[in-house]
Amino acid sequence: MKPFFSLGNALFKGARPQPVVGDAPPRIVLPAAGRCGGRPIMEAFSLRRTTRDFAHTELPDVLLGDLLWAANGVNREGDNDRTAPSALGIHEIDVYAALARGLYKYEPTGHTLELAVAQDLRGLTGYQDFAGEAPLDLVYVADISRMRDVPAQQRETFSAACAGAIVQNVYLFCASAGLAVAARGWFNRSMLAEHMRLRRHCMPVLAQMVGYPSSPDT
Repeated sequence: MKPFFSLGNALFKGARPQPVVGDAPPRIVLPAAGRCGGRPIMEAFSLRRTTRDFAHTELPDVLLGDLLWAANGVNREGDNDRTAPSALGIHEIDVYAALARGLYKYEPTGHTLELAVAQDLRGLTGYQDFAGEAPLDLVYVADISRMRDVPAQQRETFSAACAGAIVQNVYLFCASAGLAVAARGWFNRSMLAEHMRLRRHCMPVLAQMVGYPSSPDT
């Protein structure tokens, strides 16, 4: 094992779930997403970047709802079609929101957050020393049981491509909204899956931190 990854494993062994801050309601009904406004798409592309310094201020539910809808929300009424593409319309990626008030699974059809674990798991979503500092950690989980029509040797590629599309949606939303964001793939997937209480056929693919920048110039 390379020294860099050995150091990360050593640091991660000290990470533990934390108690929630405040209440952990079983369901959070998000405000309807605002589907207009924001910066022009080319301007958002020009502002898209990774930031590793975050303020600790929580995101209001209105902003959180807009962000999750932009990530992988239902954008065509009457269907389950999403803002992010998925091969064969499987939508094998579930979006989890790790917050100080608990770990929640985003349900696109109802535009709600459903409590998965009443613990603060943000510190377990990456080896980096800044993991857990943002008010929101998104975790993208592949549910392989939905991919029966995809050849087994292609499932990892397809799910990674789907997660990547969602990651970019979040990057562009954050660029438009003036939020700081950082996608990460360096974390202990099996340990995180255990603490997220995922089923055996589900596995975290990527994580992404979101929050207000620590300073206006960040």
